[in-house]
Amino acid sequence: MKKSSFKFCWDDTLLEMLPSRALFLPDTKELLICDIHLGKAEYFQQNGIPLTNNSDKNNFERIKKIVIKYSPEKLIILGDLFHSKYSIDKNLQKKVEDLPEMLKTNVELVLGNHDVGCDIKNIKIFDIRKSKNITFSHEPVNFENNKILNICGHYHPKIYLKSNGDKLSFRCFAMDKNKNTLFLPAFGDLTGGYPCKKSFKKWAIVSEEEIIEIKS
Repeated sequence: MKKSSFKFCWDDTLLEMLPSRALFLPDTKELLICDIHLGKAEYFQQNGIPLTNNSDKNNFERIKKIVIKYSPEKLIILGDLFHSKYSIDKNLQKKVEDLPEMLKTNVELVLGNHDVGCDIKNIKIFDIRKSKNITFSHEPVNFENNKILNICGHYHPKIYLKSNGDKLSFRCFAMDKNKNTLFLPAFGDLTGGYPCKKSFKKWAIVSEEEIIEIKS
């Protein structure tokens, strides 16, 4: 069944998965995205691979659109805001540092492996961020406490769906119930993906407006 979003509760915390590749926590008004990989086109260009520069512009426009729609008090980026420190020019750095003012909201970054060596202002930076029953990280963190939900990125989850002989790939939210880990879909336009494990619970993003629960 297709929906404009899917909601579920972890203990007493409501979470809403959005087809815009974001996760919204209404109670705390926190909006989560991950794996934007800004500067990826420039990085490939530096290595002799021609790619258009439109992806960063599209990523900024999409961030602005969902922030306007949900009016969060905080935008939390779960790692890999940048693709590489070597692809950050002065223009890109200024755009990122101007995000809190442009969006009229606080912006936090949980460092990802691609963010190593990146130096930015106006954005609070964490290695891992914890709340009462949720831990935000870039890569998954294993816990012995089964009451803690780990929300992370890094994995770039996707799923293949078949229809009339065609095999299509979609980004998705993926839940590892055995480890209480919710993987968010990569937000960036130039990011690839990795097929989910069959044991994962999945919600496929089939369009910019619709998300579908996958029955396992």
